Amino acid sequence: MSVFNNLPVAPSAAKKPVTDIRHGIVRTDDYAWMRADNWQAMFKDPSLLDPELRRHLEAENAYMEAAMADTKDLQKALFAEMKGRIKEDDSSIPMKDGPYAYGTAFVTGGEQPRYFRIPRDADHKDEAIRKLLLDGDKEAAGKDYFRLAGIDHSSDHAFGIWGYDDKGSEYFTLRVRNLETGEDLADVIENTGGGGAWAPDGKSFFYTLQDENHRPSKVFHHIVGQPQSADRLVYEEEDPGFFMSVGGSLLDDFIYIDIHDHETSEYYILSTKDLTAEPRLVAKRVEGVEYSMTEGGDVFYILTNDGGAKDFKIMEAPVEAPGKENWKEVVPHEPGRLILSHMAFARHLVWLERRDGLPVIMIRDRKSGEAHAIAFAEEAYSLGLQGAAEYDTDVIRFSYSSMTTPSQLFDYNMATRERVLLKTQEVPSGHDPDDYVTRRVFAEAHDGEKVPVTLLYRKDTKLDGSAPCLLYGYGAYGITIPAGFNTNCLSLADRGFVYAIAHIRGGKDKGFSWYEDGKMEKKVNTFKDFISAADYLVKEGFTSYDRIIAEGGSAGGMLMGAVANMAPEKFAGIIAAVPFVDVLNTMLDDTLPLTPPEWPEWGNPIESEEEYRWIAAYSPYDNVGEKPYPPILALSGLTDPRVTYWEPTKWVARLREKTTGEAPILLKTNMAAGHGGKSGRFQRLEEVAFEYAFAIKVAGKM
Repeated sequence: MSVFNNLPVAPSAAKKPVTDIRHGIVRTDDYAWMRADNWQAMFKDPSLLDPELRRHLEAENAYMEAAMADTKDLQKALFAEMKGRIKEDDSSIPMKDGPYAYGTAFVTGGEQPRYFRIPRDADHKDEAIRKLLLDGDKEAAGKDYFRLAGIDHSSDHAFGIWGYDDKGSEYFTLRVRNLETGEDLADVIENTGGGGAWAPDGKSFFYTLQDENHRPSKVFHHIVGQPQSADRLVYEEEDPGFFMSVGGSLLDDFIYIDIHDHETSEYYILSTKDLTAEPRLVAKRVEGVEYSMTEGGDVFYILTNDGGAKDFKIMEAPVEAPGKENWKEVVPHEPGRLILSHMAFARHLVWLERRDGLPVIMIRDRKSGEAHAIAFAEEAYSLGLQGAAEYDTDVIRFSYSSMTTPSQLFDYNMATRERVLLKTQEVPSGHDPDDYVTRRVFAEAHDGEKVPVTLLYRKDTKLDGSAPCLLYGYGAYGITIPAGFNTNCLSLADRGFVYAIAHIRGGKDKGFSWYEDGKMEKKVNTFKDFISAADYLVKEGFTSYDRIIAEGGSAGGMLMGAVANMAPEKFAGIIAAVPFVDVLNTMLDDTLPLTPPEWPEWGNPIESEEEYRWIAAYSPYDNVGEKPYPPILALSGLTDPRVTYWEPTKWVARLREKTTGEAPILLKTNMAAGHGGKSGRFQRLEEVAFEYAFAIKVAGKM
């Protein structure tokens, strides 16, 4: 029996067929008109949206509201629960840097963070001594959307660069603030990537500029007090297939220009001894070779997969001659031990690695070469490596949590191996870890691979197939979804749900090969792994097919679209947040922000017929068929530059046209936000409550 009753007539999108011929293959797209030709301008000024499109999106929102009207009280209850688990006046443990320690705090009822500093060794709990540097709530006042890019202080601690995006389009504006007076200078830097890297003298900084297609294609040097028009162009990346960022070093000796796509890297460095010099190439880009750098005094430490080191190794090179010909191995490649990131300090080299799906922090004494690990014993857990803001230190900071264990923050002395617990995440409404179970199980995939699945449920949940399940997946770009503490999903567990994360191929959960086996021509493994996870959960009695709600966002939204086409009968409902579902059309449009950089992940259908056919075989929009689809909720952001609003809009129109079932296909478009949804911490909880209300409704648990 349907849980959606007495719905109004769903919006019916106009068909305006457009025919495309590539590699001799003819394809017709009835909804291509939904792609706004003025998207670049509209992202900066949403009022420029075509009136016909606006009317259609508003009609979709009205239909969605009608379908979800009976969940209003449930949404309020979920929001109250989630908010009750957050310490509203929480603050971080400040990080020491020179004469000060810098931190963030929230006030009761506040949506945005406040940035503050205190004297280095002062008591951080004494709010009277906090110097307020930036009040996010004050800056966000009167704006429908506001996202801070944080504040970066200069080495002399006199000034800070802070950035904001007030459209959701990820075009950030930078300002320069006098940290003593709290006043902003006249400097206004528009259309940036969101941050800057200070020169050591605190009189200038470097930043990336987004071009008309929303790509960070240029690095500029800005001198404080001068107009943006006077900024010097330091580097321009001609290849639209590469991302770019700029950053500084803990020693203030170099500015790094990091150029990369999903499989190839290149670095330029600029010595801060001569800010007018041309940046120096470290190692020329070679397709498939990745590397990243960190400072080490007289050497650089370089994390790379060069020479067939699939799971990465760490090299060192002299500062004066860092070219590849001078790289010397420090931490060798070890198959199955994936090194994720690294950082260096005066006496220690630190890296985060993953073995058997679990993270480990490794510490190596730079003088003796002796190494030791920071590890934990739970079946599934998450580690976060924050490091330190200073180079000459023996103390680093890291966090630990699991699905049942609230986050714990530690300072760790790398020399004495002393671990000091600084803070445990508070859950004001109460949380007893013993009430819950977290497990790591393995589902057998179609080809015999074992897919890790992390589970959370209450101890009193019956595992006889009667429990509803929210099954989450991502599976792209090598991103691993951590098995960390998430207070929101407790609202599902407390209602008898099994909350599951499928660590499918396309991520690096089981090493780099796990990523390779879920991209390009092997992308279908990602989708099959997710379906295998669902099959396993049913087989083992954790749930049943008519109780599984699948969820994924962005590239995980592509996953949702693919499994909806492949196995709609195995899911009671599907939540697809900002879903990348119009894959073929997007990869054929090289003017879109992410298209050229994404070709190494999905394939280039413009140049290659073979790669065209790979994508065409699974692209969710292109493979919608005449079959009964389960209830589907798609969520979109009007100014989203990553997954443009027209992708889910077109997908929903085609699903609604093709489905042979009665289940509703819903689209919720946030008309004042982008890829990440609303920006405030409680606003975001409202969105999660809405998604969970859909899952609970579909599961028949209202």
